[in-house]
Amino acid sequence: MTFSDLPPVLGDALTERGYEKLTAVQSAVVESEADGRDLIVSAQTGSGKTVAFGLAMGGQLLADGEAVPYGIQPLALVIAPTRELAMQVSRELRWLYAKAGARIATCVGGMDASKERRSLRGGAQIVVGTPGRLRDHLERGALDLSALKAVVLDEADEMLDMGFREELEAILDGAPEGRRTLLFSATMPKSIIALAKRYQTDALRISTVGDDRGHGDISYQAVTIPPSEIESTVVNLLRFHEAETAILFCATRDAVRRLHATLQERGFGVVALSGEHSQQERNQAMQALRDRRARVCVATDVAARGIDLPTVTLVIHVEVPRDAEALQHRSGRTGRAGKKGTAVILVPYPRRRRVESMLRNAKIKADWVNAPTPDAIRAQDRERLMETLLAPVDADEEDLALGRKLLETRSAEEIAAALVQAHRSKMPQPEELIANTPEARREAQQERHRPGFENTVWFRMDIGRRHNADPRWLLPLVCRRGHITRNEVGAIRIGGDETFFQIPTNIADKFDDAVKRTAKDDDKDRPVHIERSEGGPREQARRNKGPRNGPRNGQGKKPYRKAQHKDRGPKNDGDGGKVRPGKWDREKSGKPAGKKPVKQRGPRVERGKAKFKHRKGGAQKPD
Repeated sequence: MTFSDLPPVLGDALTERGYEKLTAVQSAVVESEADGRDLIVSAQTGSGKTVAFGLAMGGQLLADGEAVPYGIQPLALVIAPTRELAMQVSRELRWLYAKAGARIATCVGGMDASKERRSLRGGAQIVVGTPGRLRDHLERGALDLSALKAVVLDEADEMLDMGFREELEAILDGAPEGRRTLLFSATMPKSIIALAKRYQTDALRISTVGDDRGHGDISYQAVTIPPSEIESTVVNLLRFHEAETAILFCATRDAVRRLHATLQERGFGVVALSGEHSQQERNQAMQALRDRRARVCVATDVAARGIDLPTVTLVIHVEVPRDAEALQHRSGRTGRAGKKGTAVILVPYPRRRRVESMLRNAKIKADWVNAPTPDAIRAQDRERLMETLLAPVDADEEDLALGRKLLETRSAEEIAAALVQAHRSKMPQPEELIANTPEARREAQQERHRPGFENTVWFRMDIGRRHNADPRWLLPLVCRRGHITRNEVGAIRIGGDETFFQIPTNIADKFDDAVKRTAKDDDKDRPVHIERSEGGPREQARRNKGPRNGPRNGQGKKPYRKAQHKDRGPKNDGDGGKVRPGKWDREKSGKPAGKKPVKQRGPRVERGKAKFKHRKGGAQKPD
């Protein structure tokens, strides 16, 4: 197929890459109306924006329509928010402009800056980088923008959200006036519009985002779960879908670290991406996903804009996204280039209303489903296993000879069973989950108590968070004072000024006696008082707070201020001291009681004139 409206070198590159037609955003930027103009482009994630702005700036880069002219100064600059996205953009532009002979330099944080400076000095027609590193090269004189003809801001809204406004303004202020500025993003908030008004001239607005913001190739599912079963649900979802590549999004680096360790222990091929990883570690993780050595990636939102793998068919929001925009960008890692994908949101019970509101704002229709059960996973395994084992294979003579030898020693049924077992041994076992019913959740909560702690007594210590209380030294203290082991201590609840802990009822009296005997041996600088607590931390908190609608002064009376408002009587300090007259006294005496007496002073106007006598020829005497 030929692309007649494009320069021949770009059309040939698209054909060799397997493109049959342009996407909506790619077609829009090469229309005659958009030729040479500044653009504000809003398009869905995964709609081909990178190739789109590569085609859009072809008129500025290709002097004769065939090749990029050689020069030391760059002709085009592409700014991306993250290292992963910048490197992805570089890869896309390399094959697109390979036939045109364009040299591309990538400048991102975490890489060797001196090597990047050598690449810039050697001459690069296209420079791709992150805002911080580009500004650093600009200030050091390594990046010369004097010959720049086009500037592209990819995912500009994300760069502003990440706090790169100052860096972007410094770069754009350093670019020549006549350059072409292209803003590409999945969303266009007010901050982007303000940036466009400042740095663009007569910009053409292009939007290929329809009324339905949800990606048409992505099916959304919401799974309600107990907060304690997030990791188990993730395991079952991965086993149920068996996606070619899956991305799991967490909110923090610690959450990524924990989930990565859990899945690795369960036998999944998994890599991690977060801000704490170096660029080399990120590159290795991405290469493992491309080589299929790993099928699962656990990442923070920093990776939401930089992962472009066509094999991603499953996205799991392990932690609820912060807003609808984050949900859109996370989910956009799947369903790319016309392929189907699934995005699953794990919703703890207390956060269901928030997620429902987020989905409404994003205009996304999600199916509320239960987490996959082990039976459902085994059924899926049987279907996949039958499909795999019955697929035709090209066996050589050595394999056939070994098969005939196996048939001589074992029956066909035994060989088939061994083959099935070999396949199943590679699969992690699914998790037993709490059924999504109130009764099942209550029963499971009761069953999860530690053996021997069904009947316990609460004890209290007079130290808490304000005294730097921590279980690491509280537990040895309790064991030492009560002559027990750590296995005989139940739940520990640390409050602000006190700490509660459980002791089994059968040893509570023995523990209480030991605590009283060892009180003398406790630390003399800060002796810790330990005693029984009736009702535990909840009952104690209820007592401290008092009844919600009852009397507050402990004497069966309404609050004094409320009674005062009712009868308008005098306000007394309660000890027979000075009474500050209220409205009742003022009405009886006729005097403005309750106010401080006004100090008698001379005429204010005359004082003012006397003070500034030099302005009008001296002070005036009072009448």
